[in-house]
Amino acid sequence: FPAPQESDTRRSDEAVAAAMSRRPSDRLKLQHRFQPLRRASKWPVWADVTARLGLAFLLIAFVVLVHWIDRAGLKDSHDGHISFLDVVYFTMISVTTTGFGDIAPVSDRSRLIEALIVTPIRIAVLFIFVGTAYSFVIKRTWEKWRMARIQAKLTDHIVVLGFGVSGGEAVHELIARGTDPACIVVIDPSRQRINAAEAMGCNVLEGDASSDETLLDVRIAQARSVLVSAGRDDTSILIVLTVRHLAPQVPISVVIRTQDNELLARQAGANDVINPVSFTGLLLAGSAQGAHIADYMADLASVSGKVQLNERPVRPEEIGKSIDELASGGRGLRIYRGGQPIGFWEAGAKSLQSGDILVEVIPCEACEAD
Repeated sequence: FPAPQESDTRRSDEAVAAAMSRRPSDRLKLQHRFQPLRRASKWPVWADVTARLGLAFLLIAFVVLVHWIDRAGLKDSHDGHISFLDVVYFTMISVTTTGFGDIAPVSDRSRLIEALIVTPIRIAVLFIFVGTAYSFVIKRTWEKWRMARIQAKLTDHIVVLGFGVSGGEAVHELIARGTDPACIVVIDPSRQRINAAEAMGCNVLEGDASSDETLLDVRIAQARSVLVSAGRDDTSILIVLTVRHLAPQVPISVVIRTQDNELLARQAGANDVINPVSFTGLLLAGSAQGAHIADYMADLASVSGKVQLNERPVRPEEIGKSIDELASGGRGLRIYRGGQPIGFWEAGAKSLQSGDILVEVIPCEACEAD
């Protein structure tokens, strides 16, 4: 693997310094504007409206042409003469279904044209106008209200900042483990990635995850946990700093690719720092010492394997018992008591206490039941 580059470390140091230089008073005085979740559109609004109206007027122009060619079959009760202005007037009142009766088709051919050509066009034009009003007034108002309601109720959700390879795989794994996609919020600046996350059923927001406003929009302080995978170490560290400032108690996990930046990420406030390069090295080293070690480690990490690592609070019926007597039937590996790890071989693991956090290995069937 390539050695850590000095420039990467320097960029991370600069990102940390820039974030720390923000005065708390300036950040707290920020007048936050509520920004609802929204979907990306392939076309700009003006282009969509222009296309719809252009099609409608094109159809109307075609009807004007048909009426002008067949003007001999029309009768004007006012002066008996059909001019081009009369044709335009008759077309507009006909298409809009107004029908004053001062100009009317009198020949069989004109009536047949009205029935077979003009009437379908009239219906199409009405659908275009009604559809445009629905899309840009009624539907958008409804969607904005619905998204705002969803956003206002966000709590105990998982926020994924960055939907690249690592972030996307994390969301796939969360859903495979039973997490409701409606409880996952994805933020990414890429419209294509946002659309992919939305197709999975997640709440999405296209924007900058290092911005205070963007994080406040997804109620970051009420989140269950935050997963950061921005693709660059300096960007990820800046995001961690911002999240920790806004949500001091929320657990943060971050992907860091350069070993020298792992300490910076922890100093920025990350609870868990994951280095995919280091983990790959562990798998390679394990495979060198045993043919099945890497296979078992991968099995533990994925929900698709036969066994799975599970973290949970100790149950009331397990208090006072040994870590080897878990009610779930799993194999206890470690206890976290007061933030301190206790291995299954240590004396503290012989008697579980209230408030202990267990790390166990369980069959996937037991995980689903749990």
